Amino acid sequence: MKMNRRQFLLSGMAFAASGILMACEEYASQTLPPSESNPLSGTSKDDNQTETGVPGTEEGTPGESDGFVHAAPFDLVNGNVLLNNGIEMPILGLGTFNLSTREAQTSVTNALNSGMRLIDTAAAYNNETGVGAGIKAAGVPRDQFFVTTKLWPSNYNMNGIDAALRNLDLDYIDLLLLHQPSGDYIGGYKAMEQAVADGKVRAIGLSNFSTSQFDEVVAAASILPAVHQVETHLHNQQAGMQRYIDQYGTLLEGWFPFGGRTNCQTFFNLPEVQEIAAGHGKSPAQTIIRWHLQSGHITIPGSRNADHIQENTQVFDFELTEEEMSVLNALNRNAAFFPGLGVTDEEAQERMQQWANEWGLNIN
Repeated sequence: MKMNRRQFLLSGMAFAASGILMACEEYASQTLPPSESNPLSGTSKDDNQTETGVPGTEEGTPGESDGFVHAAPFDLVNGNVLLNNGIEMPILGLGTFNLSTREAQTSVTNALNSGMRLIDTAAAYNNETGVGAGIKAAGVPRDQFFVTTKLWPSNYNMNGIDAALRNLDLDYIDLLLLHQPSGDYIGGYKAMEQAVADGKVRAIGLSNFSTSQFDEVVAAASILPAVHQVETHLHNQQAGMQRYIDQYGTLLEGWFPFGGRTNCQTFFNLPEVQEIAAGHGKSPAQTIIRWHLQSGHITIPGSRNADHIQENTQVFDFELTEEEMSVLNALNRNAAFFPGLGVTDEEAQERMQQWANEWGLNIN
């Protein structure tokens, strides 16, 4: 029987992942025992795109179910998950969007010293050198932390990958993503695949792609995306996107976990969040992070505040009930704050320039 490219990739993935999933299967039924320990301190549109080009704001529908390679379940005891290529990734980390180079350095050092082991940055944030300096200052052994960065469309090539390595002052990048569905993203994805073969990158994925764009990449890929990073919060829960990419064993990673700095207080003050947080003796931020993790979202809250960074790590000593999860799930509006790239190349270029002006992004 002949197999198409998608079936071929999935069949190979199924064989490679079968042992991984068997090893992780026990996590699916585990409940979190009460503990004061912090696992982070261990050694270790088409279907989904609206007219405005915002990915994942509507329900997605998976295709045929036969041959799916489902994403691995989260280990909520040790705070990690196995990617679809067998690499272990922390499920909670620090986001560095909108941090200056100096702020990124300080926050990364604080995060690593607090036990976080996942750091997220991007070429467009213009702070990769600060992230690298923060890593060096913390002195954590290289095999005990995980770095994600993202290529901007103007550098979807090996030069962009090599520049990220130089800026971060690292020998390899743990997870490399294409930041936006613009430019030659097929060529960019192939460059990332070559970087994996060259030992420069351990895992690759996408960010802000619609389901149709995701499928376009998969059709040309020899390595399936390990992670898809999209705007994910209580008002934009991405259940449809999460179900859709699950067929490829791809995990969802959420940015804006609190709705962004301009919306976080609104989320923190929601009566439902306040009541659930009080019941567990936790802060609203910790409650929302725990909701993300129990929902299967890798999450990367950002902060300049050392106390807030430390607070964000203390989410593995309690568990939300099914009823509490349902209450928070009911807050979904399929509403994104981020406008997306639009539906034409002209709109995309205009919006990217707008972001550069507004947020100081490096889009060159």
